[in-house]
Formats: sequence, structure tokens, C-alpha cells
Amino acid sequence: MNKNLPSKTCLYVAAGRALGAREPDVSIRNPDYLAERLLGPEERALIAEQAVVQALDRDFAEARKNTEAFSAAVMMIIRTRFIEERLEQAIRDGVSQLVILGAGFDTRAYRLVELLKAARVFEVDQSSTQEYKKRRVREAGIEVPPNLTYVAIDFRHDKLGDVLAAAGYDSSQKTFFIWEGVTMYLPEAAVEETLRWVAAQAPGSTIIFDFVGAVLIQFMATADLSKLPEAVQKAFERFRGLTSGEPWIFGLPDTKEREFLAKVGLELHALLPIGGEESMKRFLTRSDGTPYIPVPPPQQQAPVQRAGYCLAEAVVPAR
Repeated sequence: MNKNLPSKTCLYVAAGRALGAREPDVSIRNPDYLAERLLGPEERALIAEQAVVQALDRDFAEARKNTEAFSAAVMMIIRTRFIEERLEQAIRDGVSQLVILGAGFDTRAYRLVELLKAARVFEVDQSSTQEYKKRRVREAGIEVPPNLTYVAIDFRHDKLGDVLAAAGYDSSQKTFFIWEGVTMYLPEAAVEETLRWVAAQAPGSTIIFDFVGAVLIQFMATADLSKLPEAVQKAFERFRGLTSGEPWIFGLPDTKEREFLAKVGLELHALLPIGGEESMKRFLTRSDGTPYIPVPPPQQQAPVQRAGYCLAEAVVPAR
């Protein structure tokens, strides 16, 4: 990956949020109305082969006919709305700091100004990605709130706690951590190290992160594409190309999420398989009660442990 450019996966996620933000039904719509403003022609060109980017050049009714693009948008609708639902609750419960780890093109600090006005917000990312984002924010005319602090980190040499403390982070304050779209790219030891650090923060602090199961990592490494339908083959090949410089290498032990988190000192509070029945009912049900996407009958639903991709909310227990 060119160190002066954002990662392709960062742009892909922003494109998925941007497409979902075009949904006409506000009861379903992705709330990230700023994502598209960060995706200029240069950014789109970097991932022009991806269906979700191509969909941004069409009207929404036409774009949603492309299953690959629409699936990316739906996944980001669930992910974004779940995280922000939990963030809103955390702020009501007295959280005074928000730390976004691997912030990429995250826009919460700029969108949720009223919600976060009494909190300190820290965006943590490598310097090159952060400087690129700051430039795009300026070019898009997006106002940077005074309570936002950019925290540059060199993941090879810096300790997360050290760079945050130097930026004004207060480890005695209850904090909400967002770690989105990162764990699958890291070695297991690095994931555990970060979670152990979070577990050492103020009791009542919360982290929300997404992860894939170990079975999905194995499938991606060994799948025989020739046995898949042609459309799925092409989508899979595009995704492999997207992640070629940033491969998925780690998945949590299947059905052992609670034990994994307990090992690093955290308590599992909520687990949401993306694409499972619960996620579809909570975030893909229209205001009139009808499903945005038909929920398959129980016999056609994958077991929770095989959903492959999940969101987890874990809390720092009292000490």
C-alpha cells in the first residue's frame, strides 16, 4: 500500500456507508451523510473496480439492484447504527471520552456534534492516513469540532496508552472505545494486547469492535472458487483484490467469544451477528413494521456461530 494514500479497505467502508446514506427511508438509512463528501474522484478511482463504488454513480433505486453493492451498504447500515445506538446510550450513562481506534474515514466526531459536545473525542490512526483524512475534511468544507483530538500512532513502535496520555486522554474517566474494521487484519497477539489495555481502563468503560470467526478466515484461505456461482466468484475475487495488501488473518474462536474476552479481562455484554435475524429485525425493519429485506425462514438461517461476521460490545468490569 502506498503510504501516502488511504487504505483501500478504508475507502470501501466509506463507500458502503455513503451508499446506505442515500436510502430514502429514514427509518433504515445509514446516518453517515458525510461519508460521500470524503470520497472525491481520486478516492473513488483507487477502488473503481468495486461494485459499491460503481453504484455511487447511479441513482439509488438502480444501485440497489446490484446485490454485491447493496450487500455492502446493508452491512454498513447495521454496523453504523448499532455502534451509534450504543454510543448514545453510553453518553447518557455518563461516558466523558470517546476513543476511535484506527479511525480511518470515520465521521462521528463531525456528525454527532450535539451528542458529543460534553465529551472529549480522540481519533487514533497512523500519521499518513490521518493527514490524508484531515486534508479531505478541509477540502470537503467539514468543520472540525473543538473537542476532537487527532492522535497519530506508529503501530510498530508506539504504545497506545502512551500516545493517548500525551494527547490528554484521562485513564480514570469512563470511556467508549470504537474499534471498527481492524481486528481481522491483526495477529492474535496484537488483538489481545489492545483488548488487555482497554480492560485496564476505568471500570464501566466499553469497547465495541467487529470481528470474523476463525472458520471464515479458514474459508477465505482455502475456498475453491470454481465451486461457487459465477457472480459470487467475481465478488470474492474483487474482495481478495481489495484486501491483497491487507489480508484477513485473525478470527475469534467460533462460539468462544465470551471466553476469549474473559481471558483478556473483559465481559461480553452483547453479540450481534451481522446478517442474522436479530440484526435484520433491529436495523432493517421499516417504520411501518415491514422488513427492508425479507427474513429467511428459520430452516434457511445460518447458526449464530456460522454467521461469520459479528459485532461485539464488551465492558470493563468493576475492580
